[in-house]
Amino acid sequence: MPLILKYLIVFALSAVKIIFGPTLGLAYGFSIIETTLLSLGGMMTTVYLFSYFGPQMRRLTQRIFSKRKKKRFSKKTRRFAKIWRAYGVPGIAFFTPILLSPPGGAILANAFGGKRGEIIKWMWIFGTLWSIILTLLVKYAGDLLAEYGII
Repeated sequence: MPLILKYLIVFALSAVKIIFGPTLGLAYGFSIIETTLLSLGGMMTTVYLFSYFGPQMRRLTQRIFSKRKKKRFSKKTRRFAKIWRAYGVPGIAFFTPILLSPPGGAILANAFGGKRGEIIKWMWIFGTLWSIILTLLVKYAGDLLAEYGII
């Protein structure tokens, strides 16, 4: 498979769920820096898209899926509201790479009324942090598991 295609796959999968980037990037034999940058780039591309085009996408999806009545409050939405009230945009940005997905975190931060600049700033900070941590964790946890014959 051509190298550029491997880069695009890691980048695109990181845009959906960031853990896919480190897992696949290291499986392809990319360096820690390459894998971290591709994972961060994929995540931030999604954050930018949803931050700049979120209202238009929300209107489009509401037109398509508005036929059924959805419960306004569930356990999940209450939990997100609690995180938002307690921590604001930094809290959502912190949890986006590990618990939420990049689209989920960006949509949530925008839906709760976070300012675009603040969302992007905090997503860069925590996206960078978690990209490095997850890449190192996948790299060295995999090596440890192989060393002990678990995988």
